[in-house]
Amino acid sequence: MDDKLSILLVEDDPNACKRIINLVDNSADMMLVGVTSNSDKALDYIKDTLPDTVILDLELHRGSGSGLDVLNGLKALNLNVVPYILVTTNNSSTITYETARSLGADYIMAKHQEKYSEKAVIDFLRLLAPAIKSRRTSSSVDSIETSTESPAYFEKRVTRRIISELNLIGINQKSVGYKYLTDAILITIKEPTQNICTIISKKYDKTECSVERAMQNAINRAWAISGIDDLLEHYTAKISSSKGVPTLTEFIFYYANKIKNEY
Repeated sequence: MDDKLSILLVEDDPNACKRIINLVDNSADMMLVGVTSNSDKALDYIKDTLPDTVILDLELHRGSGSGLDVLNGLKALNLNVVPYILVTTNNSSTITYETARSLGADYIMAKHQEKYSEKAVIDFLRLLAPAIKSRRTSSSVDSIETSTESPAYFEKRVTRRIISELNLIGINQKSVGYKYLTDAILITIKEPTQNICTIISKKYDKTECSVERAMQNAINRAWAISGIDDLLEHYTAKISSSKGVPTLTEFIFYYANKIKNEY
């Protein structure tokens, strides 16, 4: 994880999501690790990306679950470093606020207040960023020393993160190239190699050409059928204008480096 403040956005208003995404994308000191309106997926994101902070909408009417479900589930994760939870909500119930705070919400910003805006949310987090990041830094040694995460569990956690990224750009889970790409990115995270197709071909007892073709076809299809906005949002590396899609090597190394930096 670099020095940017990493943020998970849990919000069901698409316009609010767009505004926050734009604000974060145009900042040099923050990065989004995920956007979701589903409480279960939010918990998966937290487990997999360990964000510094979560912008959490309490009422996910257009999504699934609620912000309170996220807060409740967060306790069960038993993380070494708990993200800073900034709740945003249209709800004005005192009981709801008290419940959110008892479940671990660090701060609540009411959307119905006159001065509320998505920019105010980002400015607030920027003000707190040094303290939030220092908590991450001061806990890093203890986290390493007390970690009981096995290599197998870590691999499973990273694999879930890879799958999440592939889903965001529309790589079809039913395609043959999907499982090859997942393995290729995981292998490259562990130890970068130029012989990735050879390794995958031996694992699945296939020819190198068929493995390479299946992976590139999966990428090509995603760029053909996925919305351009989704692709630009989730795949930020430069692409050759003559090809229009990432090469296999570019694709694998982009996601390997992206996910490796997050951990």
